[in-house]
Amino acid sequence: MDPSVTTLRSILLQLDATSISAARLEFTRNVALRHDATLFAMFIDSRREEPTQRPSFEDSAALLQQMDRGDINRATSLFDDALSEGARPVHWLSSGADPVEAFCRHALYADLLVLGQHDLSARLSGSVPANFVESVVMASGKPALILPLAGDLGAPDRDVLIGWNATPQAARAVTAALPWLRIARRVHVLESVGNAAPHHAGDLDIVQYLHLHGIESTLHRDHAAPTDAGEVLLSFASAVGANLLVMGCYGHHRTRELVLGGASRTVLGAMTLPVLMAH
Repeated sequence: MDPSVTTLRSILLQLDATSISAARLEFTRNVALRHDATLFAMFIDSRREEPTQRPSFEDSAALLQQMDRGDINRATSLFDDALSEGARPVHWLSSGADPVEAFCRHALYADLLVLGQHDLSARLSGSVPANFVESVVMASGKPALILPLAGDLGAPDRDVLIGWNATPQAARAVTAALPWLRIARRVHVLESVGNAAPHHAGDLDIVQYLHLHGIESTLHRDHAAPTDAGEVLLSFASAVGANLLVMGCYGHHRTRELVLGGASRTVLGAMTLPVLMAH
């Protein structure tokens, strides 16, 4: 692949003992293959110590034992393929006693994190902590591609929606999304201007920035000041047929306490498409 098209060389994937984890692995391996990136995976599973070496097929099968029965055959095949000789390697990492701390430590050496949306209805003891995604995104400082529990997991480069509000978080998310934006079929920008500073002639803007990267985009302006911008973003993503949403993650953390902004909280709870976030 032309190196000017991509900056992804290292991807860190979060896996767990839920059935959607197999689809997350398949999706991320395809991304790694397309971008010629090295894939590292970490199991976040409180029931057992994660492997530090490449696990055997039997070890991998054990990690799937709590999955829905209908998913076991497909998931087992995917893990078997991931571990087989000649396949693109998956490098397995240990999570240790504190999975958030361990994941963030390894995230320092990743260009992209791939995480799974938390299942609020899950009762599986091996699932990740409820605030794992928020903790990792805000503590790691790295962009994260969060995959939904349900919805389209096709290649995230067909129709992309950028949620833009002229903040550092949104800017970091757009920069991280450049590998997909450069090859996207259509790029839409939904700019929130309800509380924005006045725009003057000659000022730089998001459309010009994208154009300088060879990306043509369609700008849409949202003049309202919604109580929850997350609902607006998800509704507009559906309206334009987007299969990737790019946005900043808003909030702060004090030690282990997390406070998410309304838009981030809504999107993470109700998303049905991959979301690329940066804090």
